[in-house]
Amino acid sequence: MHDEDDEVGRRLDDYVSRIGDSLGHAKRRASFAAYFMGLMGEGDRKSMEPIAARTSGDPEYTDSWHQKLGQFITDSAWSDHAVREIAAREALETMTAKQSVVAWIFDDTGFLKQGTHSVGVQRQYTGSAGKVTNCQLGVSLTISTASWHLPCDFELYLPKSWTDNPERRREGRIPDDVEFRTKPELALQMLERAVASDYPRGVVLADTAYGDAVYFRDRVRELGLDYAVGIQGSALVRRIDKVGRLHGTPTTVEQLATRLAVRRVTWRDGTMKRLTARFSFCRVVPAYADNSRPIREREVVWLVVEHRDDTEEIKYYLVSLPENTPKKKLAYLIKERYRTEQAYRELKGELGLDHFEGRRFRGWHHHVTVTLCCYAFVVAERARAFPPSPDWSSAVYSLLRPT
Repeated sequence: MHDEDDEVGRRLDDYVSRIGDSLGHAKRRASFAAYFMGLMGEGDRKSMEPIAARTSGDPEYTDSWHQKLGQFITDSAWSDHAVREIAAREALETMTAKQSVVAWIFDDTGFLKQGTHSVGVQRQYTGSAGKVTNCQLGVSLTISTASWHLPCDFELYLPKSWTDNPERRREGRIPDDVEFRTKPELALQMLERAVASDYPRGVVLADTAYGDAVYFRDRVRELGLDYAVGIQGSALVRRIDKVGRLHGTPTTVEQLATRLAVRRVTWRDGTMKRLTARFSFCRVVPAYADNSRPIREREVVWLVVEHRDDTEEIKYYLVSLPENTPKKKLAYLIKERYRTEQAYRELKGELGLDHFEGRRFRGWHHHVTVTLCCYAFVVAERARAFPPSPDWSSAVYSLLRPT
């Protein structure tokens, strides 16, 4: 047991050192190590002041450490993306040793706040609270295998109340080149970075906030990836018949769903029971309201309709995978997105993702970066300690292999 603990400790020291080396001078390396261990360690609150108190070990030195950490997180001009890439590659190497990447998942989460001075804060809807509340919103990219989810990139959503207000821009130290971007535009920013970094590819998953944006779906395909994204019931499509011809006139997916057969699909064996739901499937062509492209030039995709057993809710998805894709695979991918919520809970509950009390743009991103580094190490260690069984891994790979 002690040998095992020693091995983990050595890997942790090497990991922190490799990231520290990318930061340049010794003060940054020391501050990164202190902040990283502060997030990984005990303590209910993981903002700068309590981390400084635990790091110093003596009240006499707490203020000094608080200043060092404040300078490193809030003011120091190191590259978030370079550090995040090191952490992501470390974790992905271990995650993909026995499993291929399944998906690239885009989602957003709320950071609840009091007051009006934290950069990006306003009253807005967040699924974290399930309501409109005073919060910041972060858009994330998570890379998943069948067993592991790795959040590897984040961007802070800045409402126009911040980007279009010179005084608030100064207050939040928002860089001059940062303009208002929608959540799908922030997701595409991260998508293009991930493609440039040559991360192992997966199907792009996202909810309706992203899937309803035609430019988001189009760019995903231009970059050579497939998608499985939520859409609103009001989205217009034309059905493709069994011999591949356009059928009927454009109709909403909500109307079309009433004419489709429903079947039960099991997509995963859970810890307590098999995971099943009722679905409908058909091939369609999106019929954009602005007629920006002739319908015969548009890609044929899957319309998947999910009929929830626990509620009367019906959800709609477009999936760009080929016609011969097994229905079980379509269902699996659609449901895979929901496991990201567990990663959010752990990032917030265990590693202090939402504990940052600073008010500036750079500080928010630096804090998130160190938190992602912590989680990447945790995921890699889990993958080492609990590798999937060969039989289970083989079964999942068979389901998810390219068609």
